[in-house]
Amino acid sequence: MNDKTIQENEAQGFDTTHWPTEIRYLSAEKQLVVSFDSGETFAYPAEFLRVESPSAEVQGHGPSQKQIVSRRRHVGIMEVVPVGNYAVRIKFDDLHDSGIFSWQYLYRLGRTQDALWQAYLDNLAAKGLSRDP
Repeated sequence: MNDKTIQENEAQGFDTTHWPTEIRYLSAEKQLVVSFDSGETFAYPAEFLRVESPSAEVQGHGPSQKQIVSRRRHVGIMEVVPVGNYAVRIKFDDLHDSGIFSWQYLYRLGRTQDALWQAYLDNLAAKGLSRDP
């Protein structure tokens, strides 16, 4: 890997501080459970991961462009695919699969899940949108 590639990866949030030690999808609960080398384990509902996908479709190209994804209460995960040694691509059953979830991004989501989820619920309410299909 050359210096430019390293800098590009760091700019995209691929500069991993915490590495996953286990990744499991619990299909009945529709939760992805990730344990990190820090000793922390986070359970991410599929709906949460879908609405916080790092894809340009959801995040846009800057914080002011983030899209509110509604009607995903029942979304599940069809597949979790490794991307190199730094991330996974999650294929959701609504056919969204363009987000690459770096270890750093997943860790940050886990640490801020409550606040992000509340902001999502507040944004849905403000726009008159629903989680239900």
